[in-house]
Amino acid sequence: MSPTSADLLRHLGAGASITSMCEQIGWTRQQFDDWWRTELAARQPQVDGTIRVSGPGPVEIARDRWGIPHVSASSDDALFFGFGFVMAQDRLWQMDYLRRRAHGRLAEILGPDGLSLDVVARTVGIPRIAREHVARLPRETLRLLEQFSDGVNAGIAHRRDRLPIEFALLDYAPEPWSPLDSMAILGEFRWYLTGRLFVIALPELAKRTLQDETLYRAFLMAEAGDEPIVPPGSYAAARRTVEPFAASAGGSEQGGSNNWAVTGARSVTGSPLLASDPHIAFGTTGCWYEAGLSGGSFDVAGMAYVGVPAIVIGRNPRVAWGITNNICSQRDLYQERTDAGHPGCFLYDGAWEPAREIVEEIRVKGGETVRRVVRFSRNGPIVDELLPEPARHTGPVAMRWMGAEPCDELTSALRANRAATAAEFREALREWRCPTWSFVFADVDGHVGYQCVGRIPIRENWDRGYRPGWDPAHQWRACIPYDEMPAVFDPASGWVRSANNLTAPRDYPYPLSNTSSSGHRALRIRQMLQAQARFDVEDFQRMQLDTLSLRAVEARGPLLALLDAALAASDQAGGDPAATARLRWAADALRAWDCRMEPDAAGAAVFEVFFARWSHAVAGERFTEPAATAVAGAIGGLALSLLAADPGGWFTRRSRVAAALDALRDTVETLVARCGPDPSAWTWGCVHRLTLRHVLSDRGDLGLLLDRGGVPVRGSGVTVCNTGYDPNYMASIGANYRMIADLASTPPALWAIDAAGVSGDPGSPHYCDQLPEWLEGRYHQLTVGRDARREPASRVVLEVSA
Repeated sequence: MSPTSADLLRHLGAGASITSMCEQIGWTRQQFDDWWRTELAARQPQVDGTIRVSGPGPVEIARDRWGIPHVSASSDDALFFGFGFVMAQDRLWQMDYLRRRAHGRLAEILGPDGLSLDVVARTVGIPRIAREHVARLPRETLRLLEQFSDGVNAGIAHRRDRLPIEFALLDYAPEPWSPLDSMAILGEFRWYLTGRLFVIALPELAKRTLQDETLYRAFLMAEAGDEPIVPPGSYAAARRTVEPFAASAGGSEQGGSNNWAVTGARSVTGSPLLASDPHIAFGTTGCWYEAGLSGGSFDVAGMAYVGVPAIVIGRNPRVAWGITNNICSQRDLYQERTDAGHPGCFLYDGAWEPAREIVEEIRVKGGETVRRVVRFSRNGPIVDELLPEPARHTGPVAMRWMGAEPCDELTSALRANRAATAAEFREALREWRCPTWSFVFADVDGHVGYQCVGRIPIRENWDRGYRPGWDPAHQWRACIPYDEMPAVFDPASGWVRSANNLTAPRDYPYPLSNTSSSGHRALRIRQMLQAQARFDVEDFQRMQLDTLSLRAVEARGPLLALLDAALAASDQAGGDPAATARLRWAADALRAWDCRMEPDAAGAAVFEVFFARWSHAVAGERFTEPAATAVAGAIGGLALSLLAADPGGWFTRRSRVAAALDALRDTVETLVARCGPDPSAWTWGCVHRLTLRHVLSDRGDLGLLLDRGGVPVRGSGVTVCNTGYDPNYMASIGANYRMIADLASTPPALWAIDAAGVSGDPGSPHYCDQLPEWLEGRYHQLTVGRDARREPASRVVLEVSA
């Protein structure tokens, strides 16, 4: 009997190779490809005509040439119902994946491959926290969330016989959507942005390993670490008030984002201009969902976070805004003290307190249910298993995290979506607690501002390592009040900007617990903002695509001097002439380079591969494996400084010159392995390539069917055109969405570009269709309001069934 299409899809999803499947059923590869395309085509959502639904209505969904939807309705309820429906049309499987990740239920569909992420979610308590947050939602927010959920469920029902192909590959169907699912997704996003336990665990590991305060401070050094977001003099010099904090119930940052804005006096149109490009993982389907919403009390367009019904980055007719992650710590790790004489207890203030325990049961597809006991001290869950492997063996470590406290950023975002002025926008964010974000905003009246949001615990003794869990002095008792948070309004300079850099100067009256790793992007944005008098949309587009590496500008002089000394030592020692010639070619490529990370630049390839190898050499001087590898990507500031000199005596096992020579040899070996033996092929585009990977990419041959890209890409992790992280030749994180708003535009509009596309369906023409435009910097226009419905590429109307 011939296998059915359902059988074939299950085999593919289970990891069977295309070749083996073709051999078993007697197909050619062409026949397989034809079948695959037919399966994809049969699963497309309806985007034209009329669809009868049970819900508030009617709703009109008009799509532009990129498939980006503009949802219109006569009421808030109908609008959010339509928002849920259209998001399910485009992103249903991604939504299901994200809610399973948030609830700790990926192993149910992925088997053991999903277990590690499930353990994270259950240990942190994301589903438990989400239930608590749903119970606290204001009535209006809950109602809109319920309407969104009803819309998602209507979308599921309408596609029941043609679900996205991932459901067939993994052989399951989606469960009904609920407000809890959206809140869990929001909680997991909160964790993604602010959890990052390595930021505390690796410095603790360094403190224990180095046993020297001078070396430890060198380890913590940031690149361009004195480039603050808010300028000196924009805040009171002395601390004024604190916000009491409720009692608890029980390396460097990576990644980033850019945003900036100029006042009308600095723009060609006479009205403010604003730019935002959040940096997050690249993929065939981004975490952002671009849409316009018009109806009831909403008239807004921009990007929502998938599964959550609010525009996070965008504009309405009067206000525009953008975000970056503010790198101020919202979590602490506590070393807990135990004693064999008091089993199951943790010490606090001289007394032994019983641990609290809950049992989490994780169902695993094709295997037995896994039971995990999550223990809690008064500081929070014990998170040893979530720490980087080298830091997992120091005894119990508990975590306190602001995201577990009462949070309701959804209500804040919905209020911000409807703000009519910059002042209203800032007020809408007052109750935002987690994550800490840096908003820039502007309005049609000409106002421009910056606001740091989220609550930051006031730590009198701020240190990046663990805190003693038994000491009451280290408990959270107060946080910085909203009105005291770093902010700028209508600056005299005519501009504001942030790029995950230092939030405020060192004399800011509150301890901000900043863990920023680099100010180079912020410095470069400031340079460009100060380089000309006025800007237009095209200027901001060029700024977002700027590839000048200030890390390289700072490093090149001392690096070349160091390499010249290393090459002289190599000549003196003798060796293979061909190998020596390659080393000199690499040094010459650095010498001729303009420090721009362009695909055809040889110096860019040599520099970033060398810097990765050099960072590992620096780490290896004081750490053994696997700790050296773990910390190598988090010591950019130290590695950069050691190119010029080593006044603190970091190098002891070998000389700095010998380490540089070894790193250069490793660089050449890496470039030969990646690009071939001919140095003329050693370009940044050879080593720095962007592949949009599907989350199922590693299962058998699914990457061949679902991935896109694999193309050279400009920029790096420290350029404004952000396309990487340390080591920077790995282009897996970056500015996958870029947006610009001109507050003078009529009708109100955005200029934007997405690295992937609006659809997560591999058979859709809008699956990764914007990648060529993104690579070349060709933006589309997204109109705000009902004018967006003019001459759509497709239109569907949701009519209420009787």
